Amino acid sequence: MSEPRVDPKVMESIVSLCKRRGFIFPSSDIYGGLSSAWDYGPLGVELKNRVERFWWREMTQLHDEIVGLDAAIMMHPRVWEASGHVENFDDLLVEDTVTNERFRFDHLSAEQREKMVSPAGNPLSAPRKFNLMFKTHLGPVEESASTVYLRPETAQGIYVNFKNVVQTSRVRIPFGIAQVGKAFRNEIVTKNFIFRTCEFEQMEMQYFVHPSEDEKWFDFWRAERMAYYDKIGIRPTHLRWKEHGPDELAHYAKAAFDVEYLFPFGWSELEGVHNRTDFDLSRHAEYSGKDLTYLDDQNNERYVPYIIETSAGLTRSVLMILADAYEEEAVGEGDVRTVLRFHPEVAPITVGVFPLVKKDGLSELARDIERGLRESFTTFYDQGGAIGRRYRRQDEIGTPYCITIDYETKENGTVTLRFRDSMEQIRVPVGEVEAKIREATKAYRRVGL
Repeated sequence: MSEPRVDPKVMESIVSLCKRRGFIFPSSDIYGGLSSAWDYGPLGVELKNRVERFWWREMTQLHDEIVGLDAAIMMHPRVWEASGHVENFDDLLVEDTVTNERFRFDHLSAEQREKMVSPAGNPLSAPRKFNLMFKTHLGPVEESASTVYLRPETAQGIYVNFKNVVQTSRVRIPFGIAQVGKAFRNEIVTKNFIFRTCEFEQMEMQYFVHPSEDEKWFDFWRAERMAYYDKIGIRPTHLRWKEHGPDELAHYAKAAFDVEYLFPFGWSELEGVHNRTDFDLSRHAEYSGKDLTYLDDQNNERYVPYIIETSAGLTRSVLMILADAYEEEAVGEGDVRTVLRFHPEVAPITVGVFPLVKKDGLSELARDIERGLRESFTTFYDQGGAIGRRYRRQDEIGTPYCITIDYETKENGTVTLRFRDSMEQIRVPVGEVEAKIREATKAYRRVGL
């Protein structure tokens, strides 16, 4: 099996496949596209939705003390003053004085920063602050309307609803609030496909704990989040922890670790696990004038909880899964198979159904079988071309199982069930196909792991 590596050509192949097969398109493509935005096509939206559902199940369904939330994108402007975003949420911007190309100052090399030259060797302008929040106006007339921001993160919607959740859900500390939603950042530089964009989606969970137990729960959630990537079938050799040093910690953090993934363009952040202490609730209590303490009526204790945050990018997770799944595998002399080895739980299509030929009633029989599987799986029917080519098309979009209906099906009621990773083919009675697929999905372990 080929191993993914740091190679721009691999990234180019993934981007090409995504457009060719309907995963991801440039936004406003017929107008030349928009560099900071992307549209998810028929397969892409299925993949993204399945990744979201997998995460949601892991964080809520499997934890009886974690509840969900869907907060508004636009919030009271004081929220962002309390959170520190108005004051602190900015990057240093520099500009190549010859080409006018803009760069984040911290993304330049130490030598370039010291000499104040761009990657092209040209002089740079003096660094200036650039706030990353999108500002807009709420009201019919801009001059008199109130200034609001598109949220740059989803976490603040959880913090300002802390009291509402405690009062309505009967949760007791420790407990968590999970949310998936859009966020917007006016990035100076957008790059690496969907890795860094101005519009993106986050999957965040804020876990509220007693201040004396923050380190215990911080370690717990670090272990839980790394185990999640194993469940979803990501190669462990392409994941690592990166601890934030004292000079890297955000203003709210006591401790912070990033889960990094080895993308084709190098190691980059995928998810953060942070000990945010009581900073957020204390600040919102101060700015709103509302009491955001928690009353433990069993111990007769009142306190401001500490928060352990797990914050993952949904769009970055999609890119990680695409990069981790992508392989070009030699299957014969001079023959290369392109395959996406998605975990069956997140594959856009679970089962491809093919009649061996269109005639002799095989297509009608195949259609009946495909319709019968729709209630349980996402299916795709294809009767065009040689069966081998149909298999290859499904391999390229990551379909884990294919069923072929042939003349033997008419004789004894069995079909050929093919497995994407191993290309193994077995005969299975029609009535047992669904159970066999469920069994294989439950036991799935990626080839080579």
